[in-house]
Amino acid sequence: MPTSFFFITLLLLFIIFTSHTPFVNSETDSCSSSPSINGISFDITKFHCFSVWDAQGFILRYQQTESSLWSFVLSAPDTNAYIAIGFSSNGKMVGSSAIVGWVGSNVGIKQYYLGGRLSSSVEPNKGNLQVLGNTSAALSQSNRIYMAFQLNTTQPQSKLLYAVGPQGQFPSSPEFRLSQHDYMISTRIDYLTGQSGTVQTPYSRLRMSHGVLNMLGWGVLMPIGVIVARYFKQFDPTWFYVHVSIQSGGFILGLGGVVCGLVLNDRINANVVKHKALGIVILVLGCLQVTAFLARPDKVSKVRKYWNWYHYGVGRVLIALAVVNVFYGIHLGNAGNGWNAGFGAVLAFLFIVAIVLEFRKWATK
Repeated sequence: MPTSFFFITLLLLFIIFTSHTPFVNSETDSCSSSPSINGISFDITKFHCFSVWDAQGFILRYQQTESSLWSFVLSAPDTNAYIAIGFSSNGKMVGSSAIVGWVGSNVGIKQYYLGGRLSSSVEPNKGNLQVLGNTSAALSQSNRIYMAFQLNTTQPQSKLLYAVGPQGQFPSSPEFRLSQHDYMISTRIDYLTGQSGTVQTPYSRLRMSHGVLNMLGWGVLMPIGVIVARYFKQFDPTWFYVHVSIQSGGFILGLGGVVCGLVLNDRINANVVKHKALGIVILVLGCLQVTAFLARPDKVSKVRKYWNWYHYGVGRVLIALAVVNVFYGIHLGNAGNGWNAGFGAVLAFLFIVAIVLEFRKWATK
């Protein structure tokens, strides 16, 4: 049952990737309650409170306590990872300053200057924020992390970044290097009204086109084409034309997705070497499949058997790599659990269909 095992592999990939991004909630802390937090040096009972990142359960409390003094408390589920809030002039990470807090094998809270996307470009104890001394604290209470600090400023920057670090990786002495975040979001806040919204990501339409085209082309249509070729050969020659049409459509969409990705990479100069390399490999395999189809030997040819082996093998490797790269792209783009769940649900449906058809195929032999 090679096709069934192939779809089992796809389902396992879905489980692995979606389990890496569990749903979080903030039931132990909400703006409708005023928790008593031990270890914070200022009273937060009258602070403005807003849910600023629902997907990760981030809640921000703030107040202008003096003319040039702003107090902040950021809370999030304790997932054994650092949390961060950055203040940016343009909504982008590079060039901004961030306050990072963690409660792990050691407890800490530090300011970092985000000089680049690489970990080596993130400098501890540097930044443009004037943090009031002896008021910063990071602590864990009721399965949540609370990070408190005060800034000397007449008006904090309104474009805020939030991030969650990788599990179990915390800054440590003497260098206090910060591992690259797992998830990040850019938002805008109006401090007077408390209204908060997501900042539009640069080239968002191009990003969306890149993701959707690759997902539909390589990750959805290609597996459907495999199902048609394996389980509907009794409808000859209709199955063949349907198979070719679906795979051709998948290749065209996938090609468009790769082109969008290359253009996007050129414009934003993103550090996505692995994702790009996998995309190129997938495109090459797709081109090989097209070439193989054009050079397909006749059914009575002695080499037809070996051509079939090649065609089946390359096709399945292509789809497996495509599924991995789609999930990886969702992760890199911080698209969230909804995209993981949606794509995974499609794969699960195709898996169930393949299992049913496989049993039917074997039962009628």
